[in-house]
Amino acid sequence: MPLSCGIVGLPNVGKTTIFNALTRSAQALAANYPFATIEPNVGEVAVPDPRLTVLQELVNARRIVPATVRFVDIAGLARGASTGEGLGNAFLSHIRETDAIAMVVRCFDDGDVTHVEGKPDPRRDCEIVAIELALADLATMRKRIAKLEREIRAQPNMRPYLEAATLLCSALEEARPARSFASGTLEAQVAADSFLLTRKPMLYVANVDEAQIGGSSDQIRAVEEIAQAEGGRAVVLSGKIEAELAGLLEPEAADFRRELGLERSGLDDLSAAAYDLLGLMTFLTAGEKEARAWPIPKGTKAPRAAGTIHSDLERGFIRAEVVSYDDYRRYRTMEALRAAGRMRSEGREYVMREGDVVNFRFNV
Repeated sequence: MPLSCGIVGLPNVGKTTIFNALTRSAQALAANYPFATIEPNVGEVAVPDPRLTVLQELVNARRIVPATVRFVDIAGLARGASTGEGLGNAFLSHIRETDAIAMVVRCFDDGDVTHVEGKPDPRRDCEIVAIELALADLATMRKRIAKLEREIRAQPNMRPYLEAATLLCSALEEARPARSFASGTLEAQVAADSFLLTRKPMLYVANVDEAQIGGSSDQIRAVEEIAQAEGGRAVVLSGKIEAELAGLLEPEAADFRRELGLERSGLDDLSAAAYDLLGLMTFLTAGEKEARAWPIPKGTKAPRAAGTIHSDLERGFIRAEVVSYDDYRRYRTMEALRAAGRMRSEGREYVMREGDVVNFRFNV
């Protein structure tokens, strides 16, 4: 199943408006009352990649196929979700099924749009979501600790896992998410085995109004500081403006963005950030049929990357003929690349790099 990024936040912060703009649709209900979204909405979103246009021109490809990232619009969370308030249990089960989280934080006042806490306050709103996720994880870890305490009577070698679980529990009680433990540690392994919500990588999305586009404010800075404190990232966009842009043809949308002083769509920033958050990278293929971007997990070896295209390529893998995108753009043809010695022949242990342009050789 493709990796997915769940769009979460308090009710009425603009999650569904942003989701509809991302997916260029009105498939999800956006309404001015809490819990307008109940069942999660799912959409595949293209990741912008200007390299594809260049490759298309170089090989006269008939079409471009970008990489995509899957977004899931999840019901709004409210205080008490960890104990079942609102749609709490449904919310938590839906977020548990995603691989990363994009938390939408409302950074504008609007008397016509209800806020469940009275008025927006990014620090408080982020804290509410973080606390509810931590409380849900805390309940999970307490059950896990009780189980481990029983298991170590018969399996003393499980004691390090109990100690790691206890450290996780202490961190959650201090409002530190499970993702604060470095990957590769036993704590991180226990968090993954326990499917903890706070182990998922987090991206913060500051949803602003038109007056704040291209600028800053105390609310935006608050979101950016929260992300920075976690070693994470924040994206600033206007869900309302992006929804309007999504309904326009590209030439009209480009003119509108210029009027607003936007170099590119905030949704492009969001999809690219989510792609990176999910630990994905891209290799490229180019031929008469298409210029295409293929998403793979970072650290993927060549045979597994070939299997992304078709399982037969992985089973019959012989070698990968690889050039870097920058070299391809410079030399422009395969003949010139070979003459310059810029084409490499890589075997099974080759770890794919971002922007590799590849032709896989395989046995039928």
